Amino acid sequence: MEADWEFEIGGDAPVIDACWAGFVDLRWNADGERDLHARIRSLAEVDQFPQLAGALERLNSQHSPVWTSKCDFWPVLVAGDFDPDELDAAVGSSEHAVGCYIDLLPKGDQQWGSADKVAASCKDLCARLHAVPLRCCRVDLIIRRASIAADVWDTGITAYFTACGGTLAEAGLTLEATLDAFAGAIVPRSTLQ
Repeated sequence: MEADWEFEIGGDAPVIDACWAGFVDLRWNADGERDLHARIRSLAEVDQFPQLAGALERLNSQHSPVWTSKCDFWPVLVAGDFDPDELDAAVGSSEHAVGCYIDLLPKGDQQWGSADKVAASCKDLCARLHAVPLRCCRVDLIIRRASIAADVWDTGITAYFTACGGTLAEAGLTLEATLDAFAGAIVPRSTLQ
C-alpha cells in the first residue's frame, strides 16, 4: 500500500475543528457498542459508503489511541484528482476512483505533545501500511493544528484515502480494504477476544 505524510501547520493551512456544528461524538463510552453503532449509522457518509462504518468503529473504540472528529466520502474522483502511479495502479485499473478522509485526534491520555512525536507516529504508521500488499490505493497523512475544545489546541491528523479500480465497484472494494488495513494498523485486532 502506498502511504506518505507531511506537515500543514501555520499560515492559511486548514485546522481540524472538533467543535464544529455538525459534530457527532463517536467515542466509545459507558453506553457501549450498541450506542456507538447507532451513532455511526446516523452519519450521512456511512449512508453513502457503509464500509466506512467498520473503520470508524475501530478508530473510536475503547482500545484505540485516537478518536475521530469528522469524515467525508467522495463517490467519484475524476482523473485530475489522483495520479494512478501514486496508487501503484496497473494499466486498466484506474478508470474509476473513490476517496474519503477522516480527522484523527489523540485521546486525552495519549496526546502527541510535540511535532517530533506526531511525526514519529506518522512515520511508523506509514511503515506498517507499506507492508500491506494492496495496490490501487493510497493513504496521505496530513499533520494539522487541531481545536479539541474551546481554547484547547493540540495536533491532529487528517488521513486522506484514495482507491481506484477498473470499475466503480472495484474501487469501492479497494477503498474498503484500505480503510480496514488503516484501522488495523492503528488498532490491531486481538486474537484473544
